[in-house]
Amino acid sequence: MLYHAYELQRSWLSSASAWAAIGAEMMTNPANPANYTGPSGYLGLGPIASSALEVFAHASAPRGKPAWGIETVAIDGKDDRVVEATVLNKPFGDLKRFRRESLPEDAPRLLIVAPMSGHYATLLRGTVERMIENYEVYVTDWADAKTVPLHEGSFDLDDYIDYVIEFLEHIGENAHVMAVCQPSVPVFAATAIMNRDSHPCAPATLTMMGGPIDTRCSPTSVNDMAMDRPIEWFRQTVIVTVPMQHRGAGRRVYPGFLQLASFMSMNLGSHMKSHYEMFKHINAGDDESAQATKDFYEEYRSVCDMTAEFYLQTVVEVFQEHSIPNNTFTHRDRLVDLGALTKTALLAIEGERDDISGLGQTRAALELTPNLDASKKRYFMAEGAGHYGIFNGSRWRDKIAPVVEEFIAAHG
Repeated sequence: MLYHAYELQRSWLSSASAWAAIGAEMMTNPANPANYTGPSGYLGLGPIASSALEVFAHASAPRGKPAWGIETVAIDGKDDRVVEATVLNKPFGDLKRFRRESLPEDAPRLLIVAPMSGHYATLLRGTVERMIENYEVYVTDWADAKTVPLHEGSFDLDDYIDYVIEFLEHIGENAHVMAVCQPSVPVFAATAIMNRDSHPCAPATLTMMGGPIDTRCSPTSVNDMAMDRPIEWFRQTVIVTVPMQHRGAGRRVYPGFLQLASFMSMNLGSHMKSHYEMFKHINAGDDESAQATKDFYEEYRSVCDMTAEFYLQTVVEVFQEHSIPNNTFTHRDRLVDLGALTKTALLAIEGERDDISGLGQTRAALELTPNLDASKKRYFMAEGAGHYGIFNGSRWRDKIAPVVEEFIAAHG
């Protein structure tokens, strides 16, 4: 019933959002006397009410999958056209390619593995935009589980690893990989498997950013929640069935709206302050600042569902049993030997203020690969960066991305 209740609420909020948008326009109509300064010199109520209604309309509007919308990238002060293409289609995720037109033919190829954690891959738009400048960029564009029909089967961590390996095979030899947050674990495992098998398409480098390799290091509230409850609690409390109106009707999922509610509640005060600041910007006519906040939440509130088997297996393996650091992680019932990782160079990046993956959780990967030469390992801690700031924003563009580029150049 939880999913049905959410759909009912979403339908109501969609109508409320539309009416609020209409009200905002009415309150700023020049014919409305409430817009103007009263006889005592006080500002009319029109602009204030309009700003409040506009904030509510934006906050309650329904959202689907955002478009990537990367049409050009600035190179030496000139816009270079970017071509977006889907080069491989799979039931639970496509492989996207972004390439600017004047990029050299021999430019390195980079696979960016997006999180399957409730948000669409477009959350990494800023990451992709920055790397397009010097690389042919591929991105895992994961599907919303509620849109995948039941006849396509299940999708768990084993399938995730298989997808990563297949994507790398499609890209070809000597590619580079960047795993942002959640995928650090399955991509780390996939890389170890490909090294073990002497796979010709094993990546030359693997960059892991804010990934939960060992969640026992500097545990966060996310880690504590996963540790404090048995897996049956998760299965009975947060796993629901997709309603009939969706293509994936009948599929058991961890819904994106629950993930969003969880993330919002973690920093509720900050989110409320951001919306109040948006209200003040709109009321003051500072459209640029208001739009920046709107753009962030447009992406942040666009959520998708995960398959129940993938979510539950991740909770058990990553947060409860710590399978990777304990060397008990398996793929298709075969132990993943991290000691077999001897060729792919590793870069671990963490944010000083990351409240999702604490300091040390990603760095642990460097200690779990005893047979990889020290010259192929590097660690970078981004001062002042939170979780989102590792892969988006000015710190990412100006401080972190150059470190990644330098590392790829050194081991390409």
